[in-house]
Amino acid sequence: MPRACVIVLDAVGAGELPDAADWGDEGSDTLGNVSRAVGGLDLPNLEALGLGNVEPLEGCPPQPYAPAVAGRLVERSKGKDTTAGHWELMGVVTPTPFPTYPYGFPDEVIDPFMNRTGRGVLGNKPASGTEIIQELGEEHQRTGKWIVYTSADSVFQIAAHEETIPLEELYAGCRIAREILTGKHAVGRVIARPFVGEPGHYERTPNRHDFSLEPRRPNYLTAIREAANTVYGVGKISDIFAGCDIDESFPTKSNVEGINRTIELLENIDSGLVFVNLVETDMLWGHRNDPVNFHRCLQDFDRRLPDILDALRDGDLLILSSDHGCDPTTPSTDHSREHALLLAYAAGKNAAGRIHEEGEFADVGATVSAWLGAKHPGKGAPGRPIIEK
Repeated sequence: MPRACVIVLDAVGAGELPDAADWGDEGSDTLGNVSRAVGGLDLPNLEALGLGNVEPLEGCPPQPYAPAVAGRLVERSKGKDTTAGHWELMGVVTPTPFPTYPYGFPDEVIDPFMNRTGRGVLGNKPASGTEIIQELGEEHQRTGKWIVYTSADSVFQIAAHEETIPLEELYAGCRIAREILTGKHAVGRVIARPFVGEPGHYERTPNRHDFSLEPRRPNYLTAIREAANTVYGVGKISDIFAGCDIDESFPTKSNVEGINRTIELLENIDSGLVFVNLVETDMLWGHRNDPVNFHRCLQDFDRRLPDILDALRDGDLLILSSDHGCDPTTPSTDHSREHALLLAYAAGKNAAGRIHEEGEFADVGATVSAWLGAKHPGKGAPGRPIIEK
């Protein structure tokens, strides 16, 4: 039976898109700039697979006979966030940007949110999540008010101390916000951002939860399931797709847990798609402008890549990609509009260093769908197969 695994290395962009300057991201190149910032990448297993064929990378030379097809993928959607990126990987293009709020959310959003949750709001501005809890955490604990903030992305983020507002109440508050944020205020994601600790020493916890819009259907995930395949979501995949077309979800609290779960599934399932998001490159290091630990996070994945490859069976498809950039070497702490990296490997075959030219995000979904014997979802779903079965 056919099997496929798609692993999204969150925010590991592969160089600015042609319109990056329109988004304030000219010069962004997450992989390339990190390679220069750390004096050369030390990723021997990714290098052997063909990472150096994606783009010029210090410390990671091209491999003329690499086993994986390599390339860079262009994003059609008007966005540079997790939702737009993952959706387009599965054939859902977002032609109109999700709304953003550089001056905070209007009263028509905040007032009903406060009324329905019975709590006031602090913040209501664009901010770094780690910084705003230090700024407002003590007042939040004293008053019981929500900390609401946003970023350059289309997100409504709610932070709450786990000992001040129970997790379930935080999640319920996010569901209320999701109900309110429709129409012209239909942000891509409402995000629960719990934290713990004492004033001056607050820390976010792994109990984050995303509440996304529902993607347009049918898409490649829909087609894959209609062809009698099971879709397994690892990490925040189910959150990103609002549970749509995800048969079994395995939320994780770390990349280590996500990698372990991926290997466990590959060792035990006989068919279907394992769809994985590994978020730490984005959440822990990209947004904190820390190229050294960004590289170390990639090294952690690189050390486990042989275990993932060992779990594959002949005829399996493995695709490594990304959803956007988050260049930790630029002054910005926000996502960057970049190409997605691409490494596509068919177990038991050698791509002999082939490059996938002029690819786009949706080629990932098109490839997996064809690999698993699904029909094309129909008009409006772009993409072409990267590698033939």
